[in-house]
Amino acid sequence: MQKEEQIRCMKLLMQRLDEGSNVDAGGMVRNPVSAYTSEDRAAREWQMMFQEYPQVMGLTGDLPKPGSFITSSDLGKPILMTRDQDGVFHAFLNVCSHRGTIVESEPRGEKNLFSCPFHAWGYSPRGELVSVPREAQFGPVDKSCNGLVELSAEEKHGLLWVHPKPGTKFNLNNLLGDLGDELESWNYGQLAFGAMETYQTPMNWKLAIDTFGETYHFNVLHKNTLANDIYGNVQCYDTYKNNHRMMLCAKAIDNFRDRPESEWDILKATVPVYYLFPNIQLIPNGRDESVPRDGLAGATLVRVYPSKSNPHQSFSQISFYTNPNIDTALRAQMSERLTGFSEIIRDEDYVAAAASHQGAVSGARDHFIFGRNEPALHHYHNTYNRVLGLDALEVISN
Repeated sequence: MQKEEQIRCMKLLMQRLDEGSNVDAGGMVRNPVSAYTSEDRAAREWQMMFQEYPQVMGLTGDLPKPGSFITSSDLGKPILMTRDQDGVFHAFLNVCSHRGTIVESEPRGEKNLFSCPFHAWGYSPRGELVSVPREAQFGPVDKSCNGLVELSAEEKHGLLWVHPKPGTKFNLNNLLGDLGDELESWNYGQLAFGAMETYQTPMNWKLAIDTFGETYHFNVLHKNTLANDIYGNVQCYDTYKNNHRMMLCAKAIDNFRDRPESEWDILKATVPVYYLFPNIQLIPNGRDESVPRDGLAGATLVRVYPSKSNPHQSFSQISFYTNPNIDTALRAQMSERLTGFSEIIRDEDYVAAAASHQGAVSGARDHFIFGRNEPALHHYHNTYNRVLGLDALEVISN
């Protein structure tokens, strides 16, 4: 993140603290509860946002060396992601060309040969079919056209992107706009995978996303946790096409008021939260003296998924990454803090969001209200509506 932009955001947050103001969306809007409960809409979201749109599947650190692999079924189909011996990232449908068996069942590891557990057909990290046992008895197999089905994949800005639909290309520069350069500046690619938590929740996936979209709730829902360190109901907010950046205001920002701007540090004064359409929250985590000035101590990646076309179930994958250059004791402390953060999401945010889902299906209201101080919620849902070909949210007050 450019120094000038850091200073701009910090000045704006200080101004809002002094004025008792907040970012203003320009009005209040209604969002129909059917956006969270409609089975027809859920089916369209699953197809258009999760089957026909490129997905962030992890960070560079999930594939730390040649021969590394990870697998996923989060998108309703088995996917195998690899780093080949030249260090190149690949993604495939994790399906054997012989009889359709899942080739690799482990969630992550290191292999130079993937062997199908049914008949031991073997595949390289490039997806090539390299071995067919007893081929003389089976019959000749053209290995050049019987490899794993490849998916478009790109490693950029330290993130692993995959399109789940075979044969479909994508352009990250077009999807991210100006946000790409800022993501690049954080050096996410230097971080190592730490751990991942998975939370199944009885609620629509968008309600989970909504919990990350405002700090209006901090002084109530998080009064004994996050509100100890972060000011509620004050933020910076900027959009980048379908994506956004929200800057939460840490109470430590007050320590910079009397210091020269050259010493201002956005990661000590704020908590940046990046939203990447349709389902990603990416949070760079702090700095430490043991890492370079442009290096992060770590990052949190939150991926929220619907249960296919079921509007009443979702799950979240919360992954933690740390900088391998920080010492072991500090890394352990950071991992503990990140685990505590995920528990706050699970025990506070998602409990409240699941209660909202119960309210949505109760019939008590036909809409929810998004306030002027909740611009991310306006942006989330207007973006979803635009992709689905629906009208923008109804404005009820300017």
